[in-house]
Amino acid sequence: MIFNSLDYALFLPVVFLLYWYVFCGNAVRQNCFLLLASLFFYGYWDWRFLGLLLLAGAVSFFAGTAIDRSQSRGGNGRWALTLAVVVNLGILALFKYYDFFVQSFADIFLAGEADGILLNLILPVGVSFYLFQATGYCFDVYRKVVPAERDVLKYFTFICFFPQLLAGPIGRAKNLLPQFSLRRDFDVALATDGLRQILWGLFKKTVVADNCASAVNAVWSGDLAGTSASTLVAAAVLYSFQIYGDFSGYSDMAIGSAKLLGIRLGDNFLFPYFSRNVGEFWRRWHISLNTWFRDYLYIPMGGSRAGKWKTLRNTLTVFGLSGLWHGANWTYVFWGLYHGLLFVPAIFGAKRKKERSVVAEDSAFPSWRELCGMAATYFLVVVGWIFFRAPTIGDAFDYLGATLSPTLFSVPAVSGTPFIFVALMMAVEWFQRRGAHGLWRLPAFPRWARWIFYIAFIFFIIQNDGAQETFIYFKF
Repeated sequence: MIFNSLDYALFLPVVFLLYWYVFCGNAVRQNCFLLLASLFFYGYWDWRFLGLLLLAGAVSFFAGTAIDRSQSRGGNGRWALTLAVVVNLGILALFKYYDFFVQSFADIFLAGEADGILLNLILPVGVSFYLFQATGYCFDVYRKVVPAERDVLKYFTFICFFPQLLAGPIGRAKNLLPQFSLRRDFDVALATDGLRQILWGLFKKTVVADNCASAVNAVWSGDLAGTSASTLVAAAVLYSFQIYGDFSGYSDMAIGSAKLLGIRLGDNFLFPYFSRNVGEFWRRWHISLNTWFRDYLYIPMGGSRAGKWKTLRNTLTVFGLSGLWHGANWTYVFWGLYHGLLFVPAIFGAKRKKERSVVAEDSAFPSWRELCGMAATYFLVVVGWIFFRAPTIGDAFDYLGATLSPTLFSVPAVSGTPFIFVALMMAVEWFQRRGAHGLWRLPAFPRWARWIFYIAFIFFIIQNDGAQETFIYFKF
């Protein structure tokens, strides 16, 4: 069941009504209903993988309890943490990476002959997200950030909560578990903001991302050697907005759906294409994953406190593994390492002030310095997206090489429609860049103006003729 489907359009209102009008008595009833709804939501895709979800949750639940019990008796519980990490990451390695590494080994040493040793397992949707959430919980218990959860119902509601189950945001126990401890009371303002955020996410996904996808797929499936450089550049730009509209649109719909149920998830995207340097981009892009790697890998490895060369090692390790997390292909690893190398000037050069403020915070337009920083950052990010999209690393370099042609100054053979929607999206987000999503400031407008916005976006969504694409991050 995906957010931009008729099934979900029927599922969410039914859950909403039952949740607030039937199961609203106390936290136990609300959690019990949410857990059942979440299991139905996940099992609707393929009920066979419910066992995998529940196994990962059970292992982490008992590991957290064992860690807490061990620490209360003077131990450290490291064995239980290690067990949870091995089991959870072992599941991820089996389903996502076994065939990839076996095939890579066969390509090098067996002339590509891997018949009989590949498993050809179906990748369970959302597995990377819920396994990281369960593993993060165990780390937090081990570090005493949160106490071990003894309430089985509350814990599994936290792990299986359906808005974030398939593609995040990756929840943190410190933020989410307390919300499942108390009865939720209906908050009109929060629910209304949730509806606005769902609408904005639907627009970004179905109108922007899917229209960009049609143009991008046409270019990548064609003859790159016979395609003009201007068309290749246009397709690369459109892909950058396809993946942004696709994933941030999903996150908006997930966060908005949670708000309808009285639950606040963390931000996952904060207008990353308005970043003035690569460091700021990564503080604004896929925030829940990047902070997960920062807190549970980068900092334990020493972070930036162990000298410049070790900082570089830690940075490349984190970005390389982050790339591998995105998919079983060397292109993703290369993409991750590429972004890691972009941090070299910051590591070995003079210390630069981190951009923590909003771009053009006190102005309608950016300064020339900010504009140049955003342009340079966006260019570097787009180059990286070519490797992310390409089937092989060689194809990505061929693509980049083909852009260095006199045809760069020709008219691109790409429809202008996706660019119109991209421009509309970016204009709205520029105006709303101080908030959490593209429609967050609408309550400040008169009611008639708000409804013009709502009707316009609903019209775009309904009239959209782009092919419906599966969410890109479902395969991760």
